[in-house]
Amino acid sequence: MMTETATAPAGGLPEAVFDPERLAAVAASGLLDTPAEGTFDDLAELALAITGAQKAFFTVADGRRSFWKAAIGLDAGAVRENDIRDSPCHILIGTGLPLIAEDAVNDPRIRDLAAVGALGIGAWAGYPVVSPEGHVLGGFCVVDQDARPFTPGQTRALQTLARSVSSEIALRQALRQARAAGDASAALARTLQDSLLPPRLAEAPGMDAAAAHLAADATGEAGSNVVGDFYDLFHTRGKNWAAVMGDVCGKGVDAAKVTALARYTVRAEAGQHTHPSVVLHRLHQALAAQRVSDRYLTAALASFRPAADGVGVVGRYASAGHPPALIRRADGSVEELDAPGTLLHPDLPPAQDALKDTTFRLFPGDALLLYTDGITEARDRERGPLFGDARLARTLAATRGWDAARTVDHLRRAVREHSGGHAVDDTALMLLRVAGGPA
Repeated sequence: MMTETATAPAGGLPEAVFDPERLAAVAASGLLDTPAEGTFDDLAELALAITGAQKAFFTVADGRRSFWKAAIGLDAGAVRENDIRDSPCHILIGTGLPLIAEDAVNDPRIRDLAAVGALGIGAWAGYPVVSPEGHVLGGFCVVDQDARPFTPGQTRALQTLARSVSSEIALRQALRQARAAGDASAALARTLQDSLLPPRLAEAPGMDAAAAHLAADATGEAGSNVVGDFYDLFHTRGKNWAAVMGDVCGKGVDAAKVTALARYTVRAEAGQHTHPSVVLHRLHQALAAQRVSDRYLTAALASFRPAADGVGVVGRYASAGHPPALIRRADGSVEELDAPGTLLHPDLPPAQDALKDTTFRLFPGDALLLYTDGITEARDRERGPLFGDARLARTLAATRGWDAARTVDHLRRAVREHSGGHAVDDTALMLLRVAGGPA
């Protein structure tokens, strides 16, 4: 593998291009001069589907060239790199910021680059791809042959996909380190598990949110304790938000791969489709297309927005074989929010007809709980009674008037007390509470 070792700028390129730490991060990614891969190609294909552009690239750049790890829309056999001076990628490296050029031929930032003419670039939109340490490795971009605008929804989707590429790179690097560390890598495996979850929940307007991930007892060899429970809360478009909870069958590298695929697919698709059932169907298609593993996946997805009358939120909920969500009303009553839907697997038939949306409304003081079955199946080492659905509902009802953080902490403590601290399966839970209501 060739890497650039120059330490001074050349040809007017930003100094960041030749930063030794950045170049070391590029080398450590192991992506230069490697064949195309379905994981990155599928993300590029998704970018084209979302934006309607003609070409999509994921590039990795050293100090000499921009290597196209993914290049969708080019003729087969085309050279998969160009000089770093000719590529807009060096601008991403220099600034660390996105570059949106809706009229490339007349945009002073890129109009004189050789790639504009060579690739027929009329419009270009790209986001940096970064290493786990924050160094810009390259870019994720789309190219249109004609000048054109990119909508806010399209640029948000591109940003999400670029972040997904960065997450995939971080996941691979952590897995390599875990394998190399051998039996001493339990802590690193837990770090890898944490990397599959958001470091902190986003702040949805008018909502109070909290989440927890309860680790199972560590067993097995290095990396085998990385499991597939995941959750996320994110803005989609306009006033719309989405919350997802998922559970991949099994542990280890395969589970982590499916988890990463599920998170970035749901984020990207939820920005394009308002019906959760459609998003879960698209996730099923991605599982079938990429086949990163033969693991089963259950998932629950809620989309919501402020109610038209300004009181609380309204939303839609869909489930793919996942435990039903629970709504704790402000008066302490608990309702089950269920929706028909089968679990997802690459070999199962298309799930679109089996996935249906259920509507819901939350008023001030109401809360929505999403969780994985690790909480209801918790039991002690003597295999005593399960925590169970009824106990979960009673425990949630007892949190009437509590905020999200206190409620989640109470649920976590109740499960640990019931099981005596023993856990054979990881558990994830996330609670979204509408601000206001009785205290």
